[in-house]
Amino acid sequence: MTSAVMRQGLRLLGVAIRTEKAVFAAAALSSALYGVMTVASAWALGWATENAVLPAFRRGDITTATLTLGTLLILGTALLKALGVSGRRYFAGVMQYRMQARSRRDVTRQYLRLPLAWHHRHPTGQLLSNASADVEAAWAPLAPLPMAVGVVIMLVTAAVGLVITDPVLALVGFLIFPAIAVLNLVYQRRLNPLATRAQQLRAEVSEIAHESFDGALVVKTLGREDEEAARFRAKVDELRDANIAVGRVRGLFDPVLEALPTIGVLAVLLIGAARLESGAIEAGVLVEVAYLFTLLAFPIRALGWVLAELPRAVVGHERVTSVLEATGSMEHGAAELPGSGPARLEVRGLEYAYDDFPVLRDVDLAVEPGRTVALVGPTGSGKSTLTQTLVRLVDPVRGAVLVDGVDLRDVARGGVSDAVALVPQQTFLFDDTVRGNVTLGLPVGDDEVWAALRLAQAEGFVSALPSGLDTRVGERGATLSGGQRQRIALARALVRRPRLLVLDDATSSVDPQVEARILYGLRDAAHASTVVVVAYRMATIALADEVVYLHHGRVVDRGPHRELIARCEGYRNLVTAYERQEAEREALGAEEEEEVTA
Repeated sequence: MTSAVMRQGLRLLGVAIRTEKAVFAAAALSSALYGVMTVASAWALGWATENAVLPAFRRGDITTATLTLGTLLILGTALLKALGVSGRRYFAGVMQYRMQARSRRDVTRQYLRLPLAWHHRHPTGQLLSNASADVEAAWAPLAPLPMAVGVVIMLVTAAVGLVITDPVLALVGFLIFPAIAVLNLVYQRRLNPLATRAQQLRAEVSEIAHESFDGALVVKTLGREDEEAARFRAKVDELRDANIAVGRVRGLFDPVLEALPTIGVLAVLLIGAARLESGAIEAGVLVEVAYLFTLLAFPIRALGWVLAELPRAVVGHERVTSVLEATGSMEHGAAELPGSGPARLEVRGLEYAYDDFPVLRDVDLAVEPGRTVALVGPTGSGKSTLTQTLVRLVDPVRGAVLVDGVDLRDVARGGVSDAVALVPQQTFLFDDTVRGNVTLGLPVGDDEVWAALRLAQAEGFVSALPSGLDTRVGERGATLSGGQRQRIALARALVRRPRLLVLDDATSSVDPQVEARILYGLRDAAHASTVVVVAYRMATIALADEVVYLHHGRVVDRGPHRELIARCEGYRNLVTAYERQEAEREALGAEEEEEVTA
């Protein structure tokens, strides 16, 4: 372990101690009680040997008072030692789990603060590993830390006790400690890089596993099970080999570290027996010294346990810190969106880029309250990116999005979501009931939930479900069809009565008749919204008050559908492509039929 890692690890322990001062103090005091009572038990054992056991052998009798006192000394020290162990473990666990919970909350809050662009650059498996395995590793040394503090007291107390009891035997015993210390140092140097590598591999295994599970549909439909299994197996084999390497080092050093104190005890007994025979010491002193020496090996091992966890803790903490220190979190102002009813939307000179690749260029757009505007354009024209800026999932590089004249960047936290709702292209439902997926904790009654479902044309199929609103929909809504999932997602947005509703191709899995009823219903609803819809179908586009045609990230033209199809060739070619393909296929079929007839 390098000195830099040691310093980082000690600083990390210092953070935990400062954060949980009272709990650490209780754990350290409990551990100190254990350490002092452990040494005291050696003295009690020596006293009982000298005053109770040996007189019983020599004279064949023992007084009740002596026997009672010896028993009380041994039982009392054992009871206090057990109390120290219980307190140490309890408070150490409280300290460790509090720090882990605090870190997980911090990481999760940071995930929610960071913009969508940051999440696009980080795999979900890595983020899960940051919040679970890395947090656990970062605070793993806290479990043995109070014990290490307590055993330091035990080490000093035992060493002083040895010197006071018999300096000669103490010197003999102390000769073995340099060997234990050196061996422990070599052990840590061999173990630490292996343990660090294993921790990194745990995160990589988590990333691959999550990606494979999340993409199960693609894997199965394309028959890539064997390839995915092989990819996962290769990384798991690396983790297995890393863990085996850790186990091999532990298997080599642990027996030696266990054996050295035993060798020391044998040396003390051999020399102590000679001193006992010469009358230099009493039998009780020899018993006390031998027992004290067995205690001294444990503190060194306990300190080693803390040191062994530090490199892995540093790696875990660095990975967690990289999340907590990530830049790009959105700033919020203090403004509120004024008024009620449908909102006015304005986009001024908006530009956006992904990794310096421009997606939107100088976009200007104005939508009057209560109007329905369709965003139309070829694939990659920037439609979905524009919808994300309208609800402030991302901020533009230049320009501004204004709702009722207020820049969304100036709105207080939570203010945008109170007035603006997005139904995205990819529908996500939680493994919850229909009611839970619509409300997401919003305090609304069932009447409002049914009203939203009715407006989203979902009332019929929800009523037919086995338990109605209380029917669980499965993970990601697996028990529902694509169109049903989209309508529940739409109801989720509508129950919040948004003043601006943005639909990113959110009705693509719904048949055109149902889609038309939804859009007509949105226009005539008691709580009507301004609607911006990304549209591909001619039927959807024709229902809009106005169409905005995007191409290469720019607004090429805008106006009513009939006007655009008459004057804008790119728009006309795009929206009539399907009809033209059908006409060409019919014409080709007719020609082939004539040839066969001829």
